[in-house]
Amino acid sequence: MRLARSLGALAAALALFGCATPQGSAPGPAGPHPVAQGPVSPLAPPAPETRTVAFADLPGWDQEDHVAALAAFQTGCGVSRESALHALCQRARETGILDETEARGFLEANFRVERVGEEGLLTAYFAPQYQAREHRQGPYTAPVRAKPADLVMLDLGLFDAGLAGKKVSGHVVDGKFAPYYDRAAIEAAPAPHALAWMKPEDLFVMQIQGSGVLTFPDGHKLKATFNGSNGKPFVGIAQVMRDKGLLTDNDTSGEAIRAWLADHRGPDADAIMQQNPRYVFFKIGPDDGRDPVGAAGVALLPGRALAVDPSKHALGRVYWIDASAPALTGAFPTYRRLAMALDTGGAIKGLVRADLYTGIGAEAGVEAGRVRHRLRLYELQPIDADLQTP
Repeated sequence: MRLARSLGALAAALALFGCATPQGSAPGPAGPHPVAQGPVSPLAPPAPETRTVAFADLPGWDQEDHVAALAAFQTGCGVSRESALHALCQRARETGILDETEARGFLEANFRVERVGEEGLLTAYFAPQYQAREHRQGPYTAPVRAKPADLVMLDLGLFDAGLAGKKVSGHVVDGKFAPYYDRAAIEAAPAPHALAWMKPEDLFVMQIQGSGVLTFPDGHKLKATFNGSNGKPFVGIAQVMRDKGLLTDNDTSGEAIRAWLADHRGPDADAIMQQNPRYVFFKIGPDDGRDPVGAAGVALLPGRALAVDPSKHALGRVYWIDASAPALTGAFPTYRRLAMALDTGGAIKGLVRADLYTGIGAEAGVEAGRVRHRLRLYELQPIDADLQTP
């Protein structure tokens, strides 16, 4: 009752605080990335300014695997709350098995292409697999912490419809709602009920990615999934490391950052990681071998799932990404493909800003850590059934 009275009395103040501190997923080491979390209601953002583009003029469309593209749509389209997209989803799922020509024909007959905004940024994220221990030992000194009992995550949309989708984390101190502790303070506290123990750099990466698989010496595996954060803003340590001359401008990939942290494990690495005040808590369960579930409530599709800004794009929408001019060494030169908006991220902000999910494990992590590409974004919008010719 004390908590309810405190929150009710501070609703207006929380709404203002929430405007400055929207909650979402954590960003990745080489750039922001989303966190897998439970289902959220897709927002209905205002339609951005767009320009119609013919499929023939869509960069990379002729080289697309249209069967795989249609399969991605069939898998992820069910999360949409938009009537036209929902109807098209049902129709797509009833088509049966199509060959390349038929799949391409279905997509071109049922969608129109609209260019969204100008140029933006594509990054990527993945689900890591790391060694862990049941007890603290050797280099396994970082506890995997469960969500604290005093951490409160408020949906500000409950107080003000204009804040729908925005959340704020904190705790009640002396009857008042206050921001939660930062990374340094949390790490300084004992962890008598740790869920597992990891190497500090591995836990740091897993917190950024939002989920991961823990492998123990006897071979059994557990899945760690996002279970809240301290609500602090994400600060990417890549820029910090560049500014300090620890890594070169074109070598701040995820693998390079993790390697530096491992090589400097201890006070030096801790000081760098604590430049990011955001801290993620987890819950542990059996590893089912599947990809993590995104904010839309469905399993993420490797290479076909995007995290987007939910204030700009509704979950379940269909996009074509045209990403080129990578900034990091060793990256694939281009990413051109159909992808579904199935996730969100705390650092994924803006109209032409997306994070591509690359999959599970080390190989996916190497790829994700090198993605920092110039992005041109296109939305595939369903053609109104009444306007289609029979």
